[in-house]
Amino acid sequence: MMPLRPSKSALRTFHLQRHIAGRRPFSSSFVASAASPHRSSVQKRGQSTAAASAGASESRPVPSPAFNQEPHRNEISPLQRRQLPELDDSMVGMSGGEIFHEMMLRQGVKHVFGYPGGAILPVFDAIYNSKHFEFLLPKHEQGAGHMAEGYARASGKPGVVLVTSGPGATNVITPMQDAMSDGTPMVVFCGQVPTSAIGTDSFQEADVIGISRACTKWNVMVKSVGELPRRIQEAFEIATSGRPGPVLVDLPKDVTAGILRNPIPMHSTIPSLPSAAAMAAREMSQKQLEGTINRVANLVNIAKKPILYVGQGLLARPDGPEILKEFADKACIPVTTTLQGLGGFDELDPKALHMLGMHGSAYANMAMQEADLIIAVGARFDDRVTLSIPKFAPQAKLAAAEGRGGIVHFEIMPKNINKVVQANEAVEGDCADNLRLLLPHVKSVSERPEWFEQINDWKERFPLSLYDRQTEDGPIKPQAVIEKLSDLTAHMKDKTIITTGVGQHQMWAAQHFRWRHPRTMITSGGLGTMGYGLPSALGAKVARPDCLVVDIDGDASFNMTLTELSTAAQFGIAVKVLLLNNEEQGMVTQWQNLFYEDRYSHTHQQNPNFVPLAKAMRVAADSCFKPSEVEEKLKWLIEHDGPALLEVITDRKVPVLPMVPSGRGLHEFLVYDEAKEQERKQLMRDRNVDFHVRKE
Repeated sequence: MMPLRPSKSALRTFHLQRHIAGRRPFSSSFVASAASPHRSSVQKRGQSTAAASAGASESRPVPSPAFNQEPHRNEISPLQRRQLPELDDSMVGMSGGEIFHEMMLRQGVKHVFGYPGGAILPVFDAIYNSKHFEFLLPKHEQGAGHMAEGYARASGKPGVVLVTSGPGATNVITPMQDAMSDGTPMVVFCGQVPTSAIGTDSFQEADVIGISRACTKWNVMVKSVGELPRRIQEAFEIATSGRPGPVLVDLPKDVTAGILRNPIPMHSTIPSLPSAAAMAAREMSQKQLEGTINRVANLVNIAKKPILYVGQGLLARPDGPEILKEFADKACIPVTTTLQGLGGFDELDPKALHMLGMHGSAYANMAMQEADLIIAVGARFDDRVTLSIPKFAPQAKLAAAEGRGGIVHFEIMPKNINKVVQANEAVEGDCADNLRLLLPHVKSVSERPEWFEQINDWKERFPLSLYDRQTEDGPIKPQAVIEKLSDLTAHMKDKTIITTGVGQHQMWAAQHFRWRHPRTMITSGGLGTMGYGLPSALGAKVARPDCLVVDIDGDASFNMTLTELSTAAQFGIAVKVLLLNNEEQGMVTQWQNLFYEDRYSHTHQQNPNFVPLAKAMRVAADSCFKPSEVEEKLKWLIEHDGPALLEVITDRKVPVLPMVPSGRGLHEFLVYDEAKEQERKQLMRDRNVDFHVRKE
């Protein structure tokens, strides 16, 4: 096909028009026609040609500013010398594995949790006998992930995981999702097949980038050894910035085995200096923040029944709990915390309402329903806190409509604002910083007699101690065991860290242990991962070797990761396991009892003999069967040198109360009723609760 070319007549016309335009005064209409020589002028129907000709001859007195008529402005400015990034030649000659080791040192990493394999061997070879950080080898990659979580939660530093490709990487998906749900900083490095083999379904190849995209803040595959240092630096920055979370770096084997030949720029792709637009946006948001703070202060000052609802977001800053106490004391506001926020406010303070939500204290839930102003700080209004949204916080919603209260949300993640509950004021940014900004604008209030009188009445009517109390000749009550542990550690609360699995024991620990210091409660909240307790306790003990670390666990949850007991023995990690054994999946059987007419479908398992099993793993172990033995055996557990396990055989079919059934409002809770408890005991006698030995 011949290329299209302009005809000679068209070119001649175009050059003629340019020549005429240079001789005539400047005409806007002529320029328009000259710019489009093939476009004929469009006339309205009935318009005379003479009128059109007259309009075309009119000249514009001043040239268009688009045409630069000033000679000095026509000068071409010289090219500016672009400043090249500084090059780092300190790693030239290193392999990718050695660069990994060097970057761990630069990031201040002291401990790494992981498991070796073929695709990650160049890295393991590089860290062989490293004296700069300690490597802890679990029995399963999932254990490594939960250890890193416990380490991060106890120390505030990101936990580091190093595993191989394929199943090694997929085994840490659950810990990454758990960290994502609970805002735990974690950096996962996983091996990968060589780049030339990617996409060929080679041995132990898995699309880890695709698999982990939904359960990480950020993930990346490193394509070259020169890219490796920058990607590692970015991984740590992203994991710890904003709301913390997990990141994943995929390391192909040829990258970790390759040698760096040339100096590399060490700048990060994450912007370090804000642009002019970002600065302008920051100034605007700062003005908006000042206005929001003033409006929030006004609501706090006029509220009659305010309440502080505090989550883990405030604990991300070391000074967060201190700022919270200063604010609560100045404005005389009661404080309730989420499961992950336990320890953020001293529960011995008269203003403490303990935990709220499905299994929270009845007085905290009632206070949320009756408050005219809810100040949410670092919490996300999850479903276990709000329960039925239409029934949630009716008095606050009414106060918002009348302009005398409502819901105020302090949150660092914009997507969490108005996601579940509509807030009439949202304060976006670091919770501790913004709460400190609010402090000077809040009036001092010495007391709120009517509000606290109502709260104290609820505390007297529905105490957490309201349960079927322990008797000398009866079975051991799990609540009593945890209360005794709390009493025995009362003098060392700042040096006691509790981890839990997931189930009834988790809620009993939250209810009956007294929390006084931040980062002392480590549990799986958002994802609810059974088996979390033991490995996270190992990580916490590694991070805080000076602390007593106790894993309060249930038999079903403990079964999932009990192999990590041998890890504790191998590395001499002196964790303590308090195992509450009721030989059932207690939380699930509670729901089956309440909502499924006691149809206990596959919720009773045959456990191993835990004490000999622990001893076989070189861990000291003992059992407790009688209430009179509890205190003595707990003292042994606390004081024993090295890892130890205490199995406590507890009563069965004991419900966690208070409880708000799903779909109900926070005020529609169930509490202990003695008559119903007697019916339960009779039902158990009639049915024979021993599911392993049937009566003839």
